[in-house]
Amino acid sequence: MTEEDAEAGPPGLPPGTPFYMTPAGAAALEAELKRLWTEERPKVVEVVSWAASLGDRSENADYQYGKRKLREIDRRVRFLRKRLEKVQVVDPARTPKRDQVFFGATVTYARADDTEVTVTIVGVDEADSKSGRISWVAPVARALLGGRVGDLRRLRTPQGVEEIEVVAIRYPGG
Repeated sequence: MTEEDAEAGPPGLPPGTPFYMTPAGAAALEAELKRLWTEERPKVVEVVSWAASLGDRSENADYQYGKRKLREIDRRVRFLRKRLEKVQVVDPARTPKRDQVFFGATVTYARADDTEVTVTIVGVDEADSKSGRISWVAPVARALLGGRVGDLRRLRTPQGVEEIEVVAIRYPGG
């Protein structure tokens, strides 16, 4: 991702779209930023300083690798700081309407073939399909948002439109 991409906003979101995250997601970004800035970067700076003191930098692998690693860390730090400036933390545990699908909900839905799928709707940077965490802008999440138990929702897929039924809705702390 280039710096221009980071400035345009999160991938998959048009400029100006809110950048939602759960408290856990925002805390993970903050922890990564803190770790990079207070642990990783100082170690690399120390190695680069040591390697630079040895003299000829053009053939010094420790120096070359360290400088490259330092650029990667600095790029990630800038990215994380910009992300954290834009984030809107939404605590799903505080959702007042727990009978409807909103950001942060864990939703079980039934497909046309009667298979049930459970997903948790989270922020773009928190999505992990292997653990059932999908971005709130993903097609399935968009189809489910606003639904209630028993609602049939239309999901557009590459194969056509599929109807899915909201089976259960859960929120943390409730």
